[in-house]
Amino acid sequence: MGFGKLAADVMQCDVGIKAGRIVALAANLPQAPQEIDATDRLVLPGGVDAHCHMDQPMSDGVVMADDFYTGTRSAVAGGTTTVIPFACQFKGDSLKAAVEDYHQRATGNAVVDYAFHLIVADPTAAVLDEELPELIRSGYTSFKVYMTYDDLKLSDRQLLDVLAVARQEGAFVMVHAENSDCIAWMVQRLEALGKTAPRYHATARPMVVEREATHRAIALAELVDVPILIVHVSGAEAVEQIQWAQNRGLRIYAETCPQYLFLTEADLNQPNFEGAKCICSPPPRDKANQQVIWDGLCNGVFHVLSSDHAPFRYDDPKGKQICGTHSSFHAVPNGIPGIETRLPLLFSEGVNKGRIDLNTFVSLTSTNPAKLYGLYPRKGTIAIGADADLVIWDPQRQVTINNAMLHHNVDYTPYEGMIIQGYPETTLSRGEVVYRQGEVLAARGRGEFLPCGLSSFARPKLMP
Repeated sequence: MGFGKLAADVMQCDVGIKAGRIVALAANLPQAPQEIDATDRLVLPGGVDAHCHMDQPMSDGVVMADDFYTGTRSAVAGGTTTVIPFACQFKGDSLKAAVEDYHQRATGNAVVDYAFHLIVADPTAAVLDEELPELIRSGYTSFKVYMTYDDLKLSDRQLLDVLAVARQEGAFVMVHAENSDCIAWMVQRLEALGKTAPRYHATARPMVVEREATHRAIALAELVDVPILIVHVSGAEAVEQIQWAQNRGLRIYAETCPQYLFLTEADLNQPNFEGAKCICSPPPRDKANQQVIWDGLCNGVFHVLSSDHAPFRYDDPKGKQICGTHSSFHAVPNGIPGIETRLPLLFSEGVNKGRIDLNTFVSLTSTNPAKLYGLYPRKGTIAIGADADLVIWDPQRQVTINNAMLHHNVDYTPYEGMIIQGYPETTLSRGEVVYRQGEVLAARGRGEFLPCGLSSFARPKLMP
């Protein structure tokens, strides 16, 4: 028996599990052949990390450090039992081919259950009229579009076309909102002045480029009348745009990530080339903006906290140093690891320090992403009929984060040396103990693919 915490409820009870599903929630259930004593512990739904990258092919020779085995192994050790990475289309290629490739990468490797978002990078007539609608109807009900990165960005006209398909089919759209032309203009001028160190990554991507693109994405979504979610929001100016839209009754949702709660642009200014470890986009801002992000988690601006796990090794010619340690910040792969530290960081600094309550923690990290992306109530809750994805937390355990304790395949963590309180003790996936006291017990390949349903969050405002 333990204290169960859901997005809205708190209860003390036994949890009965049979054939991987929850079948009973009651006090003093009959003795079972196998029992786990969770006395004085918290029993929470397994985390759903709805924004993470693993084994994603790159066009420039960069190689992600985590495949589906090491990435999901790291996930369960941090209390996450469902992951939704991205099947990324390259320009000129088929979207369906990207999905087939990703299934080959995941099958036989993932240790926890997984779904796929799509990345639409080349919305040709065939993609818009045939491939995308067919994939949505087959359980790939969410996709991401980019407003930056040359290999991925869409024009406003292309964005409108893709949003129109989402509205027609009931799909949910995620938007990476940064103004590509502004960034390119800043990069060119900084490099001409010899300002190429990692710290200038933040200079090249000031908040105005995120603010403008966020406003434009909202306007395009309003024109088409389709909900969108702005991913990895970094600071006050984008938050203001999102609040403005929400106050007007638009169905605009938002996600943020731990890097915007715990890192600042000063972390890009480490000696030598070390600041490259913290290069991600948008970049971390300053302490004042950290507080804005915390406020947004408290007041409902944000619906999801994801890791945006993007695992590139630092000391690796196919990772952060692909162009050497004297290269421009612009050549450094964007992204930081964080799939294993996402939940412990938020639990320690959010729940245990009184910034958010435990129900909000569960909502942001499990229930809301399951609902947004069509996996609820199978995932994201402790309820009869749901998968028995459970995490037993020791809320008092103190841990000093160091990379050696983590289970990813990256050679650093940006949170090295942080002392946190509260840590997962045991993780169950479909009733099976897959992690206990620092040891991953899951067999490689036991994870199952999850087709996603249509989300009620994707319903247009004018739809009855």
